[in-house]
Amino acid sequence: MPKARRKEQVTLALVQMSAGEAPEANLAKAVQRIELAARQGAQIVCLQELFRSRYFCQSEDARRFKLAESIPGPSTETLGTLARKRRIVVVASLFEKRSAGIYHNTAVIIDADGSIVGRYRKMHIPDDPLYYEKFYFAPGDLGFPSFQTRYAKISALVCWDQWFPEGARLAALSGAQILFYPTAIGWIAKEPRTVALNQRNAWELIQRSHAIANGVYVASVNRVGREGKIKFWGRSFVAGPFGEIVALADGDREEVLFAKCDLGKIAETRQSWPFLRDRRIDAYGSLQSRFLDKIDNG
Repeated sequence: MPKARRKEQVTLALVQMSAGEAPEANLAKAVQRIELAARQGAQIVCLQELFRSRYFCQSEDARRFKLAESIPGPSTETLGTLARKRRIVVVASLFEKRSAGIYHNTAVIIDADGSIVGRYRKMHIPDDPLYYEKFYFAPGDLGFPSFQTRYAKISALVCWDQWFPEGARLAALSGAQILFYPTAIGWIAKEPRTVALNQRNAWELIQRSHAIANGVYVASVNRVGREGKIKFWGRSFVAGPFGEIVALADGDREEVLFAKCDLGKIAETRQSWPFLRDRRIDAYGSLQSRFLDKIDNG
């Protein structure tokens, strides 16, 4: 009788929380939630997008640049100390001040020894009503890398990146076993109920499709509560390599969501559904075009 495969299990925790006006209070709340997650067995903990502040991109206000910080900086020092103390990996989304006049929406990966093992600068920057991010952030310039941590090889993309299959695919091709998406997304006031629900369902569905298409785990952590004209819809979740929901948070309350992920399922899934094997990499050159105005078939 063949031996059962030993599980390669890692425990994730997603910190879904509301944010107040004071950055230091938000950081303290996040630290408290990370401590709680670590005590309950989490090995990798991910915070929501721009967790140190309320979502300030609802308007264009130059005073908000005062919220930015360097990396390494105060937040990474605090989180690094905690990661080392608790022997956990932390994924944190920060408003990075790269230099005078150059800012990024950056996810930092802190390993279990407290060191910064990598960073990702948000590549896709929205400019929509109440999401005026182009005013604040320069597009990322680090590509879609993955980083080997103590417990898994992971990538961190950010919010609007969720809608682009190219980013997820490139992160998976770089070796990521888990794609983390720190997020700030919600409903706009007076939006028709049907439209709002369709948007939330699409948000979940597109990310679950990344898990299926690439045979990886996807972990998306959203904020919750009302800020200005946006009611953030929470619903943080973890999806497995078949797109199945492994864990799902509430839509209206703060929560630390836990999920146990068997990394061995990645190889099993890719053997059953060998999408990476069957890709026609010789035929995708046109993906580098903005739009195909004319197709010449010879």
